[in-house]
Amino acid sequence: MYKAENVRLYVKPFCGWCGEVREWLDGNNISYQLFDVTLDRSAWNEMLKISNQSLAPVIDVDGEVLADFGSEELAQFWNKLG
Repeated sequence: MYKAENVRLYVKPFCGWCGEVREWLDGNNISYQLFDVTLDRSAWNEMLKISNQSLAPVIDVDGEVLADFGSEELAQFWNKLG
């Protein structure tokens, strides 16, 4: 599995996909920085800048960005990184 240097996850509370993605990352022992974009305006702005959208979750893995996804899409994305 790809060993990421820097993983940033942007989420919204009560987002089902956001919780599913966190479980996937935790289950695969992947460390990440978590940003609640509803509480942190700078994180919101950063999420918009890197993804060009306001939907969550958004993940930035070593500069590669995936937006508006579930755990299946994340697994495919992660496999392509390696």
